[in-house]
Amino acid sequence: MTVRAISFDLWDTVIHDDSDEPRRSAQGLRSKKEERRHLLWDALNRTQPIPYETVAIAYDVADAAFNCVWHDQFVTWTIGERLQVLLDGIGRTLPEQDFAAIVKEHEEMEITVPPDAIEGVADALAELSKRYRLCVVSDAIVSPGHCLRQWLGMKGLKQYFSGFAFSDEVGHSKPHRDMFASAARQVGVKITDMVHIGDRDHNDIKGSQALGMKAILFTGTRDRDKAITTADAICERYRDLPEIVARFDTA
Repeated sequence: MTVRAISFDLWDTVIHDDSDEPRRSAQGLRSKKEERRHLLWDALNRTQPIPYETVAIAYDVADAAFNCVWHDQFVTWTIGERLQVLLDGIGRTLPEQDFAAIVKEHEEMEITVPPDAIEGVADALAELSKRYRLCVVSDAIVSPGHCLRQWLGMKGLKQYFSGFAFSDEVGHSKPHRDMFASAARQVGVKITDMVHIGDRDHNDIKGSQALGMKAILFTGTRDRDKAITTADAICERYRDLPEIVARFDTA
């Protein structure tokens, strides 16, 4: 193939997911999971008392519903949609201003205390961007696209990307074709001239391969799919990525 562009997943491919948790703990903050539940409980409890356990269980149920829709219908509800589903389920409402504040705190949690970039990714992006157009193809699980762009800017990585396909903006999540098609349009190439790198076999590897792309499984942070993957290559560390991509490029 002729490789003209490379698309990157973010979570556990560029961003080291949950690497912010030790930093939160050192600052005396709750874990992200606990803080999200506490934010909602506190707002509800101020308007009408409610047991924390009721809110925590409802949050778990809403998360399970989100995961089902994400995996099977290729859609990622925004955090506002997820919280509204939860409130509908327990028959509660919040004042519009309070609801908006909770949504904002959820969205910006990983900007306020940001997770780390994966070791070596900056150097790899700098080298690859000299030859290929780079783009992001990432599901927005809690942090929306505008916050993920902000994180990339904070880490000095946004400069290497010329396209951004986030599921909350595209309207579908991986492995839906629209995600990869959006990125391809933004960088001005055909989908089949792109190579995708990500850490999940279902979302990243099989999704891109079904569209005629080459796919690289990144295992430097999360390697649970290594034994089952159909990836065209496996990358364990970023210093090897330019060479792996070069093997596909016959131009």
